[in-house]
Amino acid sequence: MKKHPFIQLSFLSAFILAIPYLELASAESPPLFEQKNIVAWCIVPFDSVKRGPVERAEMVQKLGITKVAYDWREEHVPQFEQEILEYQKRGIEFFAFWGAHDEAFRLFEKYRLHPQIWQTAPSPTGTTTRDEQIQKAAMQLLPIVDRTRKLGCKLGLYNHGGWGGEPENLVAVCEFLHRHHDAKHVGIIYNQHHGHSHVEHFPQDLAAMKPYLLCLNLNGMTRDGDKRDMKIQPVGQGELDLSLLKNIFESGYRGPIGIIGHTNDDVELRLLDNLDGLNWLVPQLTGKPADSKPTPRLPLARIIHGSLND
Repeated sequence: MKKHPFIQLSFLSAFILAIPYLELASAESPPLFEQKNIVAWCIVPFDSVKRGPVERAEMVQKLGITKVAYDWREEHVPQFEQEILEYQKRGIEFFAFWGAHDEAFRLFEKYRLHPQIWQTAPSPTGTTTRDEQIQKAAMQLLPIVDRTRKLGCKLGLYNHGGWGGEPENLVAVCEFLHRHHDAKHVGIIYNQHHGHSHVEHFPQDLAAMKPYLLCLNLNGMTRDGDKRDMKIQPVGQGELDLSLLKNIFESGYRGPIGIIGHTNDDVELRLLDNLDGLNWLVPQLTGKPADSKPTPRLPLARIIHGSLND
């Protein structure tokens, strides 16, 4: 087998051939995309295999990913503590938590964890001016702003469409909270799969968000993909992916990079497709010619569909 310069092969047993890992730490590759900087996101309720904490932690470790942003549904609440323990056993960082939950926050205090808390940015109604919208959105967030401050956690405002999904509004709400409520722990989580309408001015949006950006989650991006039943694709399968990745690298952003398993398929295969895409794109950022474009393990006809709750 020809060894890809950016893929490390790991033999799990005599019966498993090989699984490609994201290994982008060479001197020639941008540090932004090193293995240690990758976050797995949307890997719990969107997993068709329905892995539990042990199986999920084993999967993440096998893939060589060291950070997880944890999303959940009510049936996962009894598993919160075991999830934490399984990650700790394997050196996986409980990097972020979706929303707010009393039991999770109790466990964070118990285990002295300080994950980022990701919260959908509000889209206020009933206001007449933008200044009023900004202030109202900030006021709606104050309870979670105060609670995350006490927990020692950063609060990430998550773009999820509407007024609160626009980069200029995310920045404005952060600025307001920083200035008027000393909320320096509040920042932005930007998701490309919720940003199809931003691609034409993405470099400008990214420059504005950069001072507040806590994590940037990648997606395969095709022009008007959200209108063409292509809202979520693996990284590397979108026609705009290389140019957007160049924008990110050239912006100077060096924070965490997320990849998403968001399509109600086997989330391990979904993550591997994303890692393959990064392995293919990153060498091109340093001027190397493109290798053969990776073929997704999951057919695109399945990958482009999926629940879009996060």
